[in-house]
Amino acid sequence: MADRITLVMNLNGEERSVQVHPFARLLDVLREDLRLTGTKEGCGEGECGACTVLVDGQVVNSCLVPAIQVQGAEVITVEGLARGGELSPLQAAFVAHNGAQCGFCTPGMLVAATDLLHRCPHPTDDEVRDGLAGNLCRCTGYSKILDAVQTVANGGSSK
Repeated sequence: MADRITLVMNLNGEERSVQVHPFARLLDVLREDLRLTGTKEGCGEGECGACTVLVDGQVVNSCLVPAIQVQGAEVITVEGLARGGELSPLQAAFVAHNGAQCGFCTPGMLVAATDLLHRCPHPTDDEVRDGLAGNLCRCTGYSKILDAVQTVANGGSSK
């Protein structure tokens, strides 16, 4: 068994330190070592987007990122989107529009959509589709997800 190394990052607004295997994937550290199970593993190949997180403001597939690459970085997972026990407006919109059916793709979709709305507060439908292109969903047909994102982009209430 390889020696462990100390990984320090700002995780969802809080400095976290964890002992990890040198070649561990960020996804495994989040789920197994830090018990943040919102981030899902779908394909393990960076194709489905279920494991999407933000690293220093960039959307990444955590299944492809060696954990050591986030040393000192800011990492945001789906758990970091809610504040003070309240769902973010986007999370509430996903619920209101039934954009979270089986829920497996939802964490990655939420993180990618959060990034999209940060970069482009009033996206067109095509911009939403482009912004979520790396995230696959087999349940909703995407229209409910698109509706949820546009509700937030247009300042509408999701509750």
